[in-house]
Amino acid sequence: MIDHILTLLIFFPALAAMLGFVVTKDSIRAYGIAVAGIEFLLSLWLWYAYDPMVSGMQFMEAAPLIPAFGINYLLGVDGISLFIIILSTFFTLIGIASLTEKRRIKDLIITLLFLEMTMVGVFAALDAIVFYVFWEFSLVPMLYIIGAWGGPLRIYASVKFFLYTFTGSLVMLVGMLFMAYFYYQATGQWSFAILEWYRLILPENFQLWLFVAFFLGFAIKVPMFPFHTWLPYAHGQAPTIGSVILAAILLKMGTYAFVRFSLPLFPDASVFFMIPIAVIAIIMIIYTAMVAYAQEDIKQVVAYSSISHMGVIILGTFALNVEGVSGSVFLMLAHGVVSGALFLLVGVIYDRRHTKLMSEFGGLASVMPRYATIFGIMMMASVGLPLTINFVGEFLSLLGFYKQSHMLTLTAGTAIIVGAIYMLSAYKKAFFGNVTNEENKKLKDINKTELVGLIPLTIVAIWLGVYPKPILEPINNSVESVIQLMHDKAQSAEAKVRIPDLSGKNGTNTMQEAY
Repeated sequence: MIDHILTLLIFFPALAAMLGFVVTKDSIRAYGIAVAGIEFLLSLWLWYAYDPMVSGMQFMEAAPLIPAFGINYLLGVDGISLFIIILSTFFTLIGIASLTEKRRIKDLIITLLFLEMTMVGVFAALDAIVFYVFWEFSLVPMLYIIGAWGGPLRIYASVKFFLYTFTGSLVMLVGMLFMAYFYYQATGQWSFAILEWYRLILPENFQLWLFVAFFLGFAIKVPMFPFHTWLPYAHGQAPTIGSVILAAILLKMGTYAFVRFSLPLFPDASVFFMIPIAVIAIIMIIYTAMVAYAQEDIKQVVAYSSISHMGVIILGTFALNVEGVSGSVFLMLAHGVVSGALFLLVGVIYDRRHTKLMSEFGGLASVMPRYATIFGIMMMASVGLPLTINFVGEFLSLLGFYKQSHMLTLTAGTAIIVGAIYMLSAYKKAFFGNVTNEENKKLKDINKTELVGLIPLTIVAIWLGVYPKPILEPINNSVESVIQLMHDKAQSAEAKVRIPDLSGKNGTNTMQEAY
């Protein structure tokens, strides 16, 4: 069964979701937890069977879909995708186990299981069309979650979320079609296999245009400045579980795709755009941190904080060296754990008071000491306190980019201090001082159901901050192969003589002849 474990991981939750329609409403929660638990155990089995010393793809599966156009069912994992898959199954389990939503609970759990299928599919796919199908299908469950269980502006938020991400994805699809055509020009055969595309050495000006096409799809998903405006609305209107999955997993699709597609396919373009993208990333870090400081809604503070930390991930990715890229992949995991936990914590207080305004709180530490302790730990992890999970990823990301630009790295590092300011300020407003609101004096501390989700996240945030080696070693090995591929292609590209004319009217007809 291990030979087909990726297929099992992808389609088991979808099959269970369809069977969920015949499960009674009273049993659906236990059913959802059982399904998500089995899925998580399968992902741990994948980790157990994974060889961390092998840098290439493992557990590969292949089956023809549309052979005439080179579209095949191709799956595989390496150190870059392995732990994001585990993170996806982990948060689905925690999300269902921590659910407090009462409305249409059966529909919500079934939707979450379908969403889990699409998330695992994105990170396991090695065929561009299969990747694109899972990428697009992930929009539908999240659109439904925001639109059906969200706040007063849920329709506006869900439509904006869909239009932004879908538009960027269409441009990305055009880029994928061109890549397949380039491969056809080079070999005489159609192929959408990502590993086959890695063999292509494209002329630099073609790389620039294709890089931009892929960049738009990925940047909107991250979301990078100035495409970030859909995210605060989505977080603000989404139910707690929607914000948790969106921040912990869905945003990582964009940053993961940069590592899987942009760097190895377009090494020259990645170098060309490195500084402009770094500047955008620093703007993300500073601008959204300042906006977060100005917020009165604690959920919006966490939402803008999430965008700010994604800027550090982008900076590490485009350091274009092993330290930076490994740090960015690790920070994807760290950001998922910490931001997901913070949104769960915001959901805890919202369930009790039905407000997210910090002015409505104050003195919560004396009323809810366990809640205040866990919130404080995750807040410290968010600002990158040493011996917590975010510190490892942020340190490596900045160390990697320091080799490219001392000044930009110094600016980015200084800007992270703003993150500590707004998080400490928000914590002070909500948890310290006197309890001035009578309603807050009667609040119950965090309960067992809520602890089920928060305790594991707290343990992971500290454990991987103290001892990140089990995660970093496989990531580092796979990142080394990506960086080596970039160097090899850059050296081989020096032999090219002229650009192929794709019109076929003059010049060469194949990529091979062009070099």
